[in-house]
Amino acid sequence: MTPFVSETGVAAPVEGRNIDTDQIIPARFLKVDKEKGYGQFLFYDHRFDENRNERPQFVLNQPAFREARILVADVNFGCGSSREGAVYALQDYGVRAVIAPSFGDIFYNNCLKNGVVPVRLDETVTAELRATLAAGPERRVTVDLAELAVTLPGGAVHRFDIDPFWRECLMKGIDEIGLTQTYMPQIEEFEREYYAQMPWLK
Repeated sequence: MTPFVSETGVAAPVEGRNIDTDQIIPARFLKVDKEKGYGQFLFYDHRFDENRNERPQFVLNQPAFREARILVADVNFGCGSSREGAVYALQDYGVRAVIAPSFGDIFYNNCLKNGVVPVRLDETVTAELRATLAAGPERRVTVDLAELAVTLPGGAVHRFDIDPFWRECLMKGIDEIGLTQTYMPQIEEFEREYYAQMPWLK
């Protein structure tokens, strides 16, 4: 996955509490080969009508937000079923980070494992940010994983927390297995010393 250190880009306000993974990507699309791209199915039933025409009122169909790389959502974003495809759809669409007051637990962990940074900020802050983004004209937000800070339009900075292990994985662009493999020289050295002291274990 692509390393994430800092991302500055257009942020789109996504309204609605308890947006579940079936809204992020409807279950019927999970049969599609992932290699063909899940981004086309992101928020499909919100983005398109029954004739596959764009719904102009949906935020990602609006010219100002089509290229959004950051989403700003409401409470309990990504709740519901544990489908990893929801994160694949976000990632494939180009979303690098999601800011919300809270997330579904499994969705949050799937983000960490797949290179999408989930940022928890206070509900009041996220509500005000969504209103600011909708009103414009400034719609660029910075998520800085190195500094654990979000810079809003106007320059206000808010700190956030993330598990140090996953922060390292995200910044290096690797999952937990990949991170373990980066320590192979130390692991191999330990094994050599260990078996040198206890050769009967070989």
